[in-house]
Amino acid sequence: MKKTIFLIIIFAVSASYSLFAQRSQAFPGAEGFGKYASGGRMGSVYHVTNLNDSGEGSLRDAVSKPRRIVIFDVGGVIKIESPLRFSENLTIAGQTAPGEGITVYGSSISFTNANNLICRYIRFRLGDSGAKGADAVSIGNGFNMIFDHVSVSWGKDENFSISSMAVVGGPTSITLQNSIIGQGLADHSMGGLIQSDGGITLYRNLYIDNRSRNVKAKGINQFVNNVVYNWVVGAYILGDSEFTSFCNITDNYFIRGSASRAKPFTRGNKNFSLYAVDNYYDDNLNGVLDGHLLSQQEYDVNTWSETPFDFYPIKKMSAKDAYNWIVKYVGCNFPARDAVDNYMIDELKSVGTRGKLIETESELPVKVNLAKQWKTSVIDTDRDGMPDQWEKDHNLDPNNPKDARPFGLSLQYTNIEVYLNSIVPAE
Repeated sequence: MKKTIFLIIIFAVSASYSLFAQRSQAFPGAEGFGKYASGGRMGSVYHVTNLNDSGEGSLRDAVSKPRRIVIFDVGGVIKIESPLRFSENLTIAGQTAPGEGITVYGSSISFTNANNLICRYIRFRLGDSGAKGADAVSIGNGFNMIFDHVSVSWGKDENFSISSMAVVGGPTSITLQNSIIGQGLADHSMGGLIQSDGGITLYRNLYIDNRSRNVKAKGINQFVNNVVYNWVVGAYILGDSEFTSFCNITDNYFIRGSASRAKPFTRGNKNFSLYAVDNYYDDNLNGVLDGHLLSQQEYDVNTWSETPFDFYPIKKMSAKDAYNWIVKYVGCNFPARDAVDNYMIDELKSVGTRGKLIETESELPVKVNLAKQWKTSVIDTDRDGMPDQWEKDHNLDPNNPKDARPFGLSLQYTNIEVYLNSIVPAE
């Protein structure tokens, strides 16, 4: 009898966890198709303790196995010599890094099949030393992923590509939000190919200094509150294929830069079903944000919808407010933006009077500093990812490494998630 009762209790607890884990947002402020990614919830804590390319305490070792919450005890540039592939059920808590945070530089990043991933506050920069034709970040398949406050640049093909060679299938339920996708390298210089019949949300991002594909969308796409700046031949490309697409495009700002030659929307066809409202285009290069509301005729060829497609509702703002928000908060801005991101933000703030496409990062007046390194001053005695003082303030035990996993402080998030969510600034 006692054994039966015990098993019923275990089942109830497990069912309760499953319910909360599956329907809790990845973190407060998560939006769109990837908002319910669970990350490394209930997994082990891994501390990144050095900036090495590999070995114990490295980021490569941290992401090599699933079901981990990755904490950073060090900040600076991780120079990688070969592609870095992420496992599944991971939370990458870049907001825990000291100094200017973490930059991964030198080779490509793959999140293919990194299912149930939460990745926040980190920079990925391929650079000229990366392989020819490589994406800075790519996702070829997988589901339930959310990227928040990441900065991705210097790709030699796409900067951030979420696509599959398959006609159907491929990546699904993915959100990229509050992020910078900028400065693609060499002749290709693409923002990203975004292709999925399972849903991708692009929310409140800055696409800047990419020649084309800002973005090129196919399938099911939510494009809300983004700013696209200084493209050449392609801002938002409407499919350009026989692939059937359904897209909501609302409250975005397209701002022409010195390199821009094409209109905001190009290469559409009747396979592309579009709902679009409240998008603005500033094309006068006068240094003032004073764009006009795009008319239906300015969206190129498409199949027009008078009502939005039934995707996840998003907490959106006006296009102008999105521009102002992006200037203040977009990208890996915590603990602090670095010089490269600040350079791109300064270009954006010029509203058409500045902007440059680059062939290599060496052309920039700002450089990646491989020598600079910061170590955390946080004391975490039991190495559970939560600082001692924070645990004491929340009636937890700084000597008990097991108290990171329970839902003691919240019904939606484990104790360590409550901590991780608490240290980022309000926006």
